[in-house]
Amino acid sequence: MIMDTTDFEALAIEAVEALPQEFRDLLENVDIVVTDRPTEKQSCSGGKRHILLGLYEGVPRTARGVHYQMALPDKITLFQRNIEEACFKVEDIPACIIRVVRHEIAHHFGLTDEELKRIERRAHSSKR
Repeated sequence: MIMDTTDFEALAIEAVEALPQEFRDLLENVDIVVTDRPTEKQSCSGGKRHILLGLYEGVPRTARGVHYQMALPDKITLFQRNIEEACFKVEDIPACIIRVVRHEIAHHFGLTDEELKRIERRAHSSKR
């Protein structure tokens, strides 16, 4: 199932606009882009190949010091084809985009994958 790129990008914009205002206010110097698939370099880290739905590239806010000035924007990339393939139905794509956008924005705020996994486990166990 392939969604029109313009529609996919609109869903990504909606995902950002749905964030609480206090988080949107702190999203400075961040570009969000959509591309079909990650490059080989983006897919591989630590010698292992990963299926990426999204990727944050930049300097997390928690690592920015007084010398962080005139820097290129951080970049959050959403990999449209990987997201589409991860979804069973077209109707699942918007929720997946929201999850990926939030996950990558969390990296912008300095959270690691391990911290995010712990948060997700706690959220799932509290729903039971």
